[in-house]
Amino acid sequence: MSESYKDKKFKSDPTKESVFGYGFADEIDSYDWGKTVELVDRATESDVRRVLAKARRNTKPLTSEEFAILISPAADAFLEEMAQLSRHFTLERFGNTISMYIPMYVSNACTNKCVYCGFNHDNKFARTTLSFEQIEDECKAIKKLGSFENLLIVSGEYPSICGVDYLEKTLKVCRPYFHNLTIEVQPLKAREYARLAESGLNGVVCFQETYHREAYKTYHPQGMKSHYAWRLNGYDRMGEAGMHKIGLGVLLGLEDWRADTVMMARHLRYLQKRYWRSRFSVNFPRMRPSESGYQPKVVVNDKELAKLTFAFRIFDHDIDISFSTREASFYRDNIMKAGVTSMSAGSKTEPGGYCTSPDALEQFEISDSRTPTEVADSIRKQGYEPVWKDWDAIFD
Repeated sequence: MSESYKDKKFKSDPTKESVFGYGFADEIDSYDWGKTVELVDRATESDVRRVLAKARRNTKPLTSEEFAILISPAADAFLEEMAQLSRHFTLERFGNTISMYIPMYVSNACTNKCVYCGFNHDNKFARTTLSFEQIEDECKAIKKLGSFENLLIVSGEYPSICGVDYLEKTLKVCRPYFHNLTIEVQPLKAREYARLAESGLNGVVCFQETYHREAYKTYHPQGMKSHYAWRLNGYDRMGEAGMHKIGLGVLLGLEDWRADTVMMARHLRYLQKRYWRSRFSVNFPRMRPSESGYQPKVVVNDKELAKLTFAFRIFDHDIDISFSTREASFYRDNIMKAGVTSMSAGSKTEPGGYCTSPDALEQFEISDSRTPTEVADSIRKQGYEPVWKDWDAIFD
């Protein structure tokens, strides 16, 4: 990265290099968690009709408060109408396409002690971190599975092992094999995101897990992830670095899923206003069994997940909504018709799972174990076209 670039983007503003900096964490407390729960609970069928009428007129975007109404219990009676409206907006923006991606886990070493995660630092198992030769072998193995061009690189959060130097070299190894590279790793500084962007990075995915500030500390007692503001302001640092695509998500099952996703909707609107050059995506992972044996506090059923998907598409027509192999095949086959725009396939959630270390500990169990070819065939049977490449190196 050139010195002039760092001067212009970061050194002129020392807050960009501070431990926390300014960001959404400085604003989130203006939204009371309890009042957010009440906002959802007190919604009526009349409120739902009013919001859907506004959505059909399509003259103004919905507010986060109106999104809250669409995920309320009162909206259960309007599920079919919401599905049709969600489908309409999805087809209007994305056509009959589903973008395909695949994750590659490069390390399960982690300094955090998240109570729900199999990578928890206190869990006793042999940790695996791939060498760059092994990473290249994994890339070659993935290319044999299908026509993937969108790769999600995932690691545990262990900066001394999987820090920026390691990530930069990983990107350079993967770049010749894939046109679009995204990472899901520990939150970084803005200048570090910018450095990785110059090495071929296109996007970043980060899960806040829960927006409930007090509960967050209970789930993340130790490690850098225990710093709520550092993680939450990470999305601002991505935007400051000019990241092409920013992915948000909460882990459904930790806290009240409706309040959490309303907070995420507010967060999205904040980011869109400040970093309007970036694209955004959302993911709604439901908790799955892990080595930790943690049981979710809240169980989100299939109907509720569908309603959430429809509501978010109605709330934001341009957002990329992604469903991973956490969800069962029959569910993914049906939900793609009404809001989803990207899916993973053939996923392995352990480092080296595609060829080099298939016996390493996986982060969570997958539910859709179909091959990429089988998933692509199923997409076509639903009347959609799997898109393996939607980004080209010429744009870098």
